[in-house]
Amino acid sequence: MPAPSLESLRNAEWIVACLCADWCGTCREYRPGFEALAAEYPGCALLWVDIEDEAAWVSDYDVADFPTLLIQRAGSVLFYGTLLPHVAQLRRLLDTFRAQTPEASRAYAQATPERRAWQALDLRRALE
Repeated sequence: MPAPSLESLRNAEWIVACLCADWCGTCREYRPGFEALAAEYPGCALLWVDIEDEAAWVSDYDVADFPTLLIQRAGSVLFYGTLLPHVAQLRRLLDTFRAQTPEASRAYAQATPERRAWQALDLRRALE
């Protein structure tokens, strides 16, 4: 899967980023399934981010375990954390978020202190 262009990331309503490391066997096994989701979710920009290769712009992201996923809708980060490396679990999570209205997504992103803290991880701003 070719990496989305910066322009497509800036314009995408949905960004799904997997923060990983090339040395991680779990990440390498998860990657083909993650990349295959791009065909199922054409409105989403899926981004595979090796945290060592991209250390300059992911240094503010506290990656404690792999895979760490960030799901963002427009300016709202809806999920940030580790997820079991099963594509079906990510698919269910995406389907749940994509069923929300934009207003419901914004409210969800602000509903708890943890989610409000995630808003500092706005991937679009990190890429500018």
